Amino acid sequence: MNGRIATLMVHTSPLEQAGTGDAGGMNIYVVENAIKMAAAGVEVDIFTRATDVNHSTVVEIAPGVRVRHIEAGPYKGLSKEELPSQLGALTHGMMDILATLPKDYYKILHSHYWISGQLGWMVSEQTQIPLVHTMHTMAKVKNLNLAEGESAEPITRAIGEEQIVKNAAALIANTDAEAASLVSLYGACPDNVFVVTPGVDLQRFTPGTGKAAARAKLNIAPDAYVLTFVGRIQPHKGPEVLVRTVAEMVSHSPHLRAKLALVIIGGASGSGSSEPDRLKALAKFLGIEDIIHFMPPVSRDVLPDWYRAADLVCVPSYSESFGLVALEAQACGTPVVATAVGGLRTAVADGISGSLVDGHDPRAWSAVISRLLADPARRITLSLGAMKHASNFGWDLAARRTLDVYDWVLSERQDSSIKLLS
Repeated sequence: MNGRIATLMVHTSPLEQAGTGDAGGMNIYVVENAIKMAAAGVEVDIFTRATDVNHSTVVEIAPGVRVRHIEAGPYKGLSKEELPSQLGALTHGMMDILATLPKDYYKILHSHYWISGQLGWMVSEQTQIPLVHTMHTMAKVKNLNLAEGESAEPITRAIGEEQIVKNAAALIANTDAEAASLVSLYGACPDNVFVVTPGVDLQRFTPGTGKAAARAKLNIAPDAYVLTFVGRIQPHKGPEVLVRTVAEMVSHSPHLRAKLALVIIGGASGSGSSEPDRLKALAKFLGIEDIIHFMPPVSRDVLPDWYRAADLVCVPSYSESFGLVALEAQACGTPVVATAVGGLRTAVADGISGSLVDGHDPRAWSAVISRLLADPARRITLSLGAMKHASNFGWDLAARRTLDVYDWVLSERQDSSIKLLS
């Protein structure tokens, strides 16, 4: 296709550090996809809410990819949960920006997450620019898979998602499982749902010079057993499962204590701002605070070394649209142990690139992880499988398939216009 794309991601900014607050895999997805589309000749403007008075109105983050800030509500102190109250201001702010641009400047609106989808719906109604939407996570799916003590997503979000499904010209799902959920739980028309599997930066996430070199660089003992969690520290991502798993492991095999380390890399997220402190208190209660190591989010340049240094990367999420962490780790040659839910069933090839665990029972996780730690030959086999599996997922392919969806939408719009004129 020719022309520019307006990508809407208002609740979190591409300029934020992934792994803390509301910034996570979606931020990486949007930026990487935009960069590849721009390289293919389709420029992308990413619209997000202004949250820093020092940010310029327009920021170029890569050739052909710009971030545009919408003025809506206070710069600070507005949580993601409160953002729907600013949909009127967001719509007004975006329409103000569009008024300064030539007519038909954007060919497609592509919204990410339900709040942006609501904004996209409003703007599409006023401009007639067709809307494509990617959910990333869905209220009805999350509510079917809540962590213990986790609050359910509000009914207002589920209703908002239903409205987006009804009014979007096309829906992009990360996996076949997500596509099925859109149809079965939200009544999406199957003809309007397309699967575009996310990718991984195969130039950045590589085995590099290997585990030993990464450990030397990070000052990690060569003979340590290192389990690593990367992501926002919130109940739904399941870090507590790993804390309890480690306690189970050392209780069953006390000799592991001297060498075992669980590294949790990430920051607090949204309403789970006290979650790191709660996990530290739990680790102390279980008598394993010496084994658990909390790290702040690290840059994309440093993250590959943490993946390479790990024996296993663990993704114990309760639901996951895809699971980019799993794919990044595998591209670095590290096997993954993940929950057998949602997109993780696609991101991890069970028995080939890692292991999938049914449910979140620490005893089950302990059994799977302990067996792998006791079998270095098996980990080497899984490492080779992990690299091969990850090599099938590149952002170039994801971008091409996304552009194919845009072409389909524009073709359908043109066919509809012809029918109206005939």
